[in-house]
Amino acid sequence: SHMTMLPFNPFLCLKSKSRVFVAASGIQKEDLTEDDIFELDMDQKIVQPPVTPNLCQSACTPLWYVVFRNRPSVKCVIHTHSMNALMATLLDPDEKADRVRITHLEMLKGVGNHAYDGILEVPIIDNRPSEDLLADQLDIAIKKFPKANAVLVRRHGIYCWGDSWEQAKTQCESFDYLFETIIKMRQMGIDYSALPPSGSYREEMKSIDVGSIKASEKSSASKLEIVVNGFNGMTNINNARDLILPDKAIPLLPKNRKILLLGIEGCTTAISFVKETLFPYVVSNIDSFLEKSSNENVEKHYNALIKDVGSIKEEDTKKTFDSFIDKCTGKNKDTSALKEFISDCVKQMVAKDIKATGLKSMQGDMWKSGYESGELKGHVYPDFKPMLEWCKTNNVLVSIYSSGSINAQKLLFGNSDEGDLKAYFDSHFDTTSGGKKEKESYLNIANKLNVDPNDIVFVSDAEAELVAARDAGIGFPVMSIRPGNVLLTDVGHEFPIIYSLMQLCGS
Repeated sequence: SHMTMLPFNPFLCLKSKSRVFVAASGIQKEDLTEDDIFELDMDQKIVQPPVTPNLCQSACTPLWYVVFRNRPSVKCVIHTHSMNALMATLLDPDEKADRVRITHLEMLKGVGNHAYDGILEVPIIDNRPSEDLLADQLDIAIKKFPKANAVLVRRHGIYCWGDSWEQAKTQCESFDYLFETIIKMRQMGIDYSALPPSGSYREEMKSIDVGSIKASEKSSASKLEIVVNGFNGMTNINNARDLILPDKAIPLLPKNRKILLLGIEGCTTAISFVKETLFPYVVSNIDSFLEKSSNENVEKHYNALIKDVGSIKEEDTKKTFDSFIDKCTGKNKDTSALKEFISDCVKQMVAKDIKATGLKSMQGDMWKSGYESGELKGHVYPDFKPMLEWCKTNNVLVSIYSSGSINAQKLLFGNSDEGDLKAYFDSHFDTTSGGKKEKESYLNIANKLNVDPNDIVFVSDAEAELVAARDAGIGFPVMSIRPGNVLLTDVGHEFPIIYSLMQLCGS
């Protein structure tokens, strides 16, 4: 009866000294009696079967032992099929995240080893057809996240434990509360994994003029007297320095600036959407697209790609494309030869991740066809539209700068899974303004916007782009971290870091 507050009908296991007591499978826990319990030793052998005949052990039994081996002090493990736990594993739309990260919620105190302003990371493992096949993943996750008292199983549920049955029950209920909370926060466009954009936690930063602080005046984390638990839950790590150094304060819109320039990949849109949906769509459909194209369009794309090839500087790469030109010339550049050249070029450029104006124009035409047919739908993060609405309400001008063509940008945002978002943007920029890793590009954009570079907040997931923006005098280059983005080096940690665009919204 003590377990009736737990979400769904839980599976549970108790350990006392060298004995493990496992509830039989298939019995409602409110009907469970002492006659329905298996008593096992630490080698998973039955010492005393249940009095009730024809009962079998829970399929979770091998997993109880994984927990007990890794956490010797644990006395109780609970497994539930909680809807909130299951949904928490789906907050990453790509279902590739290996953890759920939560911070600044009061009930973090209820899961052990964490405080309100700590960072809780609950590992996620992938589901399997039967429980016993989860053992290896569970073992790795418990070792990797030493502070976590639970592991989520994607599209399945949660395993939670404690040093007593009371503690395990309390923590299981607290986890369920936290998961329900972050699901609702996501629906509101609030990033539960990031520092709040305003409030008492940032009180000490309000009077700081970020631009006036020199590198030599950086305060250490210890001087700030703020403790933040390590990202990987290791007690000897304090990563406050990465989160709250004064010269890395997150700019607030419209308080600090009123001009926002955004990248797309890893910022507004999952990097996997571009690499795993848009690019493969082009490669798979290039030949059929060319067959349907007019001779005039074929010639247009051919001429644009010839210019792209002429701008390639790397010797070996250039030789590859020169061979395509030679093959085309050898066939007297008839229409079929031009199509073959375009197909070869596009496939090779995509494979080598070459950013070129002619290629982007070609991709844009193909994506337009895909969006119009409904084959493609532009991905945007859930916090993106609420951020755009905030900016519109507060007279913040939002522009896009991407290596994708302006046409491709408008197609993505005009056919997004949040509807047509084009009306929210002031301007669009692509490689016609210059490469994103070049200082001059940001000066060009500032000139086109008719503002000083210092008036701009630029958000990107790429370190080289932020360095170029900083060199150009951009007021706030900001690093965007999303699931699946490239790992940061020390260079990336030199910039303010956000996990949601909503962190920029504040008066």
